Amino acid sequence: MAAASIGLDLLEIERMERALARRPALAQRLFRPGELAYASGRGRPGQHLAARFCAKEAVSKALGLAVFAPLDIEVLGGGGDVGLALYGAAAQRAGELGVEVDFSMTHTRGMAAAVAILR
Repeated sequence: MAAASIGLDLLEIERMERALARRPALAQRLFRPGELAYASGRGRPGQHLAARFCAKEAVSKALGLAVFAPLDIEVLGGGGDVGLALYGAAAQRAGELGVEVDFSMTHTRGMAAAVAILR
């Protein structure tokens, strides 16, 4: 088994909101349909997408992926009932390392953050 590894990411929510407003197609390049559906049902979708983006970055960092492929990492559900699904290179890397990924994400009015740890 691999040594313990942690990934962390922090993002200004307004930065995500501005990027998505400038380039609406960016959402499909960063998020899976379930993630977009979850966020669209919230009062401030960008806040939830920013937290999910942070989770994707944190997981990618913890796994030591050379290339960030956001669609290979999906945050499932929301609130207290969240999960993670890995696809493609992320799933392959986790399998190679023989690990599962735990993560936590949060947001305030201005910032989103996430941490991921391999176990």
